[in-house]
Amino acid sequence: MTVETGVLERYSAGAAERQADLCCPVDYDRELLAVLPQEIIEKDYGCGDPSRHVRKGDVVLDLGSGSGKICYMAAQLVGEEGRVIGVDMNDDMLALARKYQAEMAEKLGSDRVEFKKGQIQDLALDLAAVNRHLADRPVCNAEDLIALRAWQENQRKVSPLIADNSVDLVVSNCVLNLVHDSDKEQLVREIFRVVKPGGRVAISDIVSDEPVPEPLKQDRQLWSGCLSGALQEYDFLQSFVQAGFIAVCLDHWETAPWRVVEGVEFRSVTITAVKPHSEPCLDKGHAVIYRGPYAEVQDDEGHVYYRGRRMAVCERSYQLLTGPAYGSDFIGIAPRQEVPGIPWCAPAGTLRPVAETKGAQHENKCNPGGGCC
Repeated sequence: MTVETGVLERYSAGAAERQADLCCPVDYDRELLAVLPQEIIEKDYGCGDPSRHVRKGDVVLDLGSGSGKICYMAAQLVGEEGRVIGVDMNDDMLALARKYQAEMAEKLGSDRVEFKKGQIQDLALDLAAVNRHLADRPVCNAEDLIALRAWQENQRKVSPLIADNSVDLVVSNCVLNLVHDSDKEQLVREIFRVVKPGGRVAISDIVSDEPVPEPLKQDRQLWSGCLSGALQEYDFLQSFVQAGFIAVCLDHWETAPWRVVEGVEFRSVTITAVKPHSEPCLDKGHAVIYRGPYAEVQDDEGHVYYRGRRMAVCERSYQLLTGPAYGSDFIGIAPRQEVPGIPWCAPAGTLRPVAETKGAQHENKCNPGGGCC
């Protein structure tokens, strides 16, 4: 039995009857849960609440959408202008989520949720289309297999399940750990591919405090139970950094482990990250002031910010640092007057002269818990 087969079988059983040991206790927003059918709530298996990061108007992609709980929660938050896409490879879970689609559309006032069949490590390949193709062209020999692979590659290009740069927010709830280790790097690259520049991710998952020993990885019950396929906590964060994300952050880290197996602690975390914009750096005279409390900090692109100093930044960095990802940590100072942008990215530690920003407009957002004047 492969990892994929074990996961499919266990979650098919979870679609038929609740499996209490497949999820951690999570406090979800009760108002969002109130409109959901009880069966969806009971047969959902997660370890966190990434729905807290959904914004009005977002296009949200839920990886491993299962019963559809997070999708239907997110649908209430995106409003009529947004939409939600759930991707899952399990037909029984997809059937459960779709069972209530019409009912939820009526409650929400519009049908803004869609469920698609696919593997989260290959978001370009539509598995429903694969099934239709195989019904007409079954694989009977090696030549058929080669032809199928060529057809799949073409499908990824001309008719991807999820298009490049098409999603504002990718969420997932305790699913990445179910993907085979050999596919995890590709999985994070796929997340990066589908997120729009400036888009975000909010991923809740189980991580381990140390690398999981190989004997535990061979235990299919532990793997399908969201344990032995977990990444080590630092490696989990680094996988998103290496894929190209910035502002990678431990949004939530559960203090008490969910399970301890042979001394390895497994706990729930939620991470957030941002896909950087691809436009060139243009200097238009912007500056930011790092609030503290540290003497200095360095971002993922190598820029250094000294506490209390007016640091020179390009327009792209300014928009990022004064946005939701960093906004509570920095005071933004826009140019005193509009100037044509010149290609330039400030070397680490470059100060902006006060004379260039005196009298300029300030973006001074409150620091949660710290207040502001």
